[in-house]
Amino acid sequence: MSDITHSPTWASASPRLSVLIPFLRDDPGELLVLLDREANALKGTVEVVLLDDGTGDAALTLALKAGLAAMTLPVQLITLGSNEGRSKGRNRLSEASRGDYLLFLDSDMRPDTDRFLTNWVGIATEQRPAIVFGGFSLLQAPTDSRFAVHRAMAARSECVAAEVRSEAPEKYVYTSNLLVRRNVFDTEGFDPAFTGWGWEDVEWAMRVSRIHPILHIDNPATHMGLDTVDALAGKYEQSAANFARVVARHPDIVSGYPSFKAAKMLKKVPGLAVARPVLRRLALWPRLPVPVRSFALRLYRAALYADVV
Repeated sequence: MSDITHSPTWASASPRLSVLIPFLRDDPGELLVLLDREANALKGTVEVVLLDDGTGDAALTLALKAGLAAMTLPVQLITLGSNEGRSKGRNRLSEASRGDYLLFLDSDMRPDTDRFLTNWVGIATEQRPAIVFGGFSLLQAPTDSRFAVHRAMAARSECVAAEVRSEAPEKYVYTSNLLVRRNVFDTEGFDPAFTGWGWEDVEWAMRVSRIHPILHIDNPATHMGLDTVDALAGKYEQSAANFARVVARHPDIVSGYPSFKAAKMLKKVPGLAVARPVLRRLALWPRLPVPVRSFALRLYRAALYADVV
């Protein structure tokens, strides 16, 4: 069961680009305000489709509906009564949209320029690419000490320039700032068998990279949703089953990833089950230097994945 609300300009718009934003217990209101700053320049060529994937927060829904009434951008809000999951939710967003291009954007992202959407429309119109990842940064992200480990890990392995990402195009694909041509996504959607957190976007990229080129550019947005070590460790624990699916389906690609190599190496270590909680505690220990905690957390993830490789 779903409830659908439209902004005043929705019906009259003829969008070329659809910005697809799923959220669960997050408030995308600030992101909407930032995107709406470009509305006049875009002249109806961009729409936004929001999916509340079962948050169940009546106050948040009312606030978003009130915000939509004041927006210049064409916006559709779909409110689900129950959670469908990351893959199903993004597939539903695609079905509800009208543009020739889909821009998957997480609700905790913030554009790093005031031409963020304008740049994406230009790329879609002038180049007609199949898939492009714009990158993300930590430029506006919180600097609280409780997020220091996640910040360090993201800066090291995720927030990298397009030139670096292009060396392994499918590896650096996240649904945080991802442009996809509609006819590509209609052929290859996200696999709903992926549940919980992690790997559904990379597995999708592995599949489509066998058919279409994946381009990387620098049109970044900031990832605001940094996690504490405890929360990040919990996500890694959820992701092991999804990692196993990736290994089973794309062994030729994933076998070259450091996470796979580390998991294979740790699989041979006696007493790994005993070592795992020790690694988790080391990552959580605030008195240790951030690089040591980051390394311990990466080892903890590899130790989890060792059970499925």
